[in-house]
Amino acid sequence: MSLQNKVAIVTGGNSGIGQAIVLDLARQGAAGIVIDYVVHPEATVELEKEIVKLGGRAIGVDADVSKIEDLQKLVDAAVKNFGRLDIMVNNAGIETRTSVLDTTEDQYDKVLNINLKSAFFGTQVAARQMIKQGGGGRIINITSVHEDWPMPGNTAYCLSKGGMRMLTRTAGVELAPYNILVVGVGPGAVETPINLSTMHDPAKLQKLNSAIPLGRMARPEEIASVVAFLAGDGASYLTATSIFVDGGLMQSSVGL
Repeated sequence: MSLQNKVAIVTGGNSGIGQAIVLDLARQGAAGIVIDYVVHPEATVELEKEIVKLGGRAIGVDADVSKIEDLQKLVDAAVKNFGRLDIMVNNAGIETRTSVLDTTEDQYDKVLNINLKSAFFGTQVAARQMIKQGGGGRIINITSVHEDWPMPGNTAYCLSKGGMRMLTRTAGVELAPYNILVVGVGPGAVETPINLSTMHDPAKLQKLNSAIPLGRMARPEEIASVVAFLAGDGASYLTATSIFVDGGLMQSSVGL
């Protein structure tokens, strides 16, 4: 698999799953990577250095993906620095772990704006550039098993991921004539900062692991490798669908 001459944007790219995706795209030969971030610029600088060691090129861009103008800034940075855009990974996401009864308007707006609005308009601005330059492209939405599987007590998050499910399907159909493929990647439980409270609680962690047929959480690198595959030639007939990377969690009869 090779991503030689391909240019990518990864939102939320300086930590967790996003960081692993950035590194794997670099390992597969991506010509340039735009790393979106809003906090920890020092982590972005270190990530840029790692990519250089891998023989690649990268640039960090401080951009709030809940704002359309900032999403456009990411696309403009890709074109200015690397000449084009071939791969858009809508990865940025947050959660509040609040129920339908307890979620505030501010919490709802923040989750939907960062998770769903950013994916919608990230898809839009990326697709416009891909159509303008020709040759098609890949848009990969990092969703969750919770695009399909309810998680009581985390309602806004589930709603945002369910929206990403239909965005992936509908945009995949709309953009197919331009050879722009849109695929969702739905992780299960992953060893990232968003899950630290579970990882640091032995009882919660044991309960979670017992519900996963493979018996453990995923490593970020295991999600990233699927994204890199979807960005390459081997996935040239996949669009308007989701790939779940969950260790069998959605098929388990064990409740959480």
